[in-house]
Amino acid sequence: MSSYRSALILGGARSGKSRLAQATAEAAAEQRVFIATAQAFDDEMRDRIARHRADRDNQWRTREASLDLVEAIGDEAGPDKAVLVDCLTLWLSNLLLAGRDPDRETDRLVDVITSATGPLVLVSNEVGHGIVPSTALGRIFRDAQGRLNERVAQVSDAVVLVTAGCPTFLKPAPAFELKLA
Repeated sequence: MSSYRSALILGGARSGKSRLAQATAEAAAEQRVFIATAQAFDDEMRDRIARHRADRDNQWRTREASLDLVEAIGDEAGPDKAVLVDCLTLWLSNLLLAGRDPDRETDRLVDVITSATGPLVLVSNEVGHGIVPSTALGRIFRDAQGRLNERVAQVSDAVVLVTAGCPTFLKPAPAFELKLA
């Protein structure tokens, strides 16, 4: 198992961040839990979820946590088990649509990341590089996503930005194992 405890893997849509996160978790432990935050509201999202599941072998167990991510991490994290959360962006969207306070939920997430034992890999979108959203909700989401990523990056041992399938270490951790599929 790698000596890192937590890693945040950021990137844009279809950047390769999920593939890198999965390979990283697979290299970290034989026991693996995938915590899924997506909700299948339409056929396109159901297809995406099915593709992600097909990419994982039978050594993965999946847990759904569209809103209760903090509890899921707390329940699943352990010294001999890799936990992969994909993704914080969908979780944040779910929180906002459910009327939950994203800053309070981020505080809770930071606490569980800090106290989690074993390898924890978190995936999130970097949305701050695009245009300014034209709607108030879009700007609220963009700002909340930036704050969420910043807070999680502060407490993560490693932070990697993936662009066009190429990882850039923003915050390297000693002996962080990176395994590209």
